[in-house]
Amino acid sequence: MRSFIDQHRERFGVEPICKCLWVAPSAYWRHVARQRNPSLRNARARRDEFLIPHSQQVWQTNFQVYGADKVWRQLPREGIEVARCTVERLMRRLGWRGVMRGKVIRPTYGDAQTPCPLDRVNRISKADRPNQLWVSDFTYVSTWQGFVYAAFVIDVFARRIVGGWVSRSMRTDFVLDALEQALYARQPELDANLIHHSDRGSQYVSIRYSECLCEAGIEPSVGSKGDSYDNALGSTD
Repeated sequence: MRSFIDQHRERFGVEPICKCLWVAPSAYWRHVARQRNPSLRNARARRDEFLIPHSQQVWQTNFQVYGADKVWRQLPREGIEVARCTVERLMRRLGWRGVMRGKVIRPTYGDAQTPCPLDRVNRISKADRPNQLWVSDFTYVSTWQGFVYAAFVIDVFARRIVGGWVSRSMRTDFVLDALEQALYARQPELDANLIHHSDRGSQYVSIRYSECLCEAGIEPSVGSKGDSYDNALGSTD
């Protein structure tokens, strides 16, 4: 915002721009004064200005693999005492990140070419009776022998898991087993107007999964793309 005012102040004037942006002109002029005279900055800003180049040197010297913890431990070796939270704050502000160990897991893969059911829930995760709305999702847990995936089906009315399954892979079979367990446990009527809601993962919009829902008389529903709130109940419970 300050750079925007700097760019257009000669053409429109500072006060008119600040009025449109709902910014106090005094705040901008205070910023200008501090830019011209660094001694007017507060102690934290002056401290940050001193720490940034030293932290950057440590980060760059170590091939940008150091995170906040290792940068913080290295600075005292160079005679600079600083709190770890300060290093973490500066690195986050400047976009510096260290290398993170571990494999990145993408649980679901959406296919733009695959037709998806409509969203019949619209984030309203409420039900007036059992077997009215089921929410499905799956997650993963890292173990010493690799990743383990856990699928589950939740009855929104009861707020409990009615079907679940654990697998070493993310194939459709594993989420289908969780659904079949829920069907066996609850045995909903064909005319129960039951809605099954999930994300747009390829497992849930697959032909086999859709056929299973159709045979059980269950109406499918999926959330919008890339929106975790559309399946918040399944993602948090």
